[in-house]
Amino acid sequence: MYGPQRGDSMNDEERELWRSGALCCVMVSCCSGAELQIRRDDRIILRELYPSKADLYDRARDLRREYEYESP
Repeated sequence: MYGPQRGDSMNDEERELWRSGALCCVMVSCCSGAELQIRRDDRIILRELYPSKADLYDRARDLRREYEYESP
């Protein structure tokens, strides 16, 4: 069978939004919406789905402030 398969990430776009120490915030977007991931040492510790990138960017900003506030 040819063409994209279910779970195929050929059309997904991954973009790092911010990094703070061992934490990074990544957006994975595709045609069905966008996923926000917080990763620590390449392990996903938080994953949230959003219908629009605008909502995801707002949440990413909030999380950045939260994680930077908690950091020593």
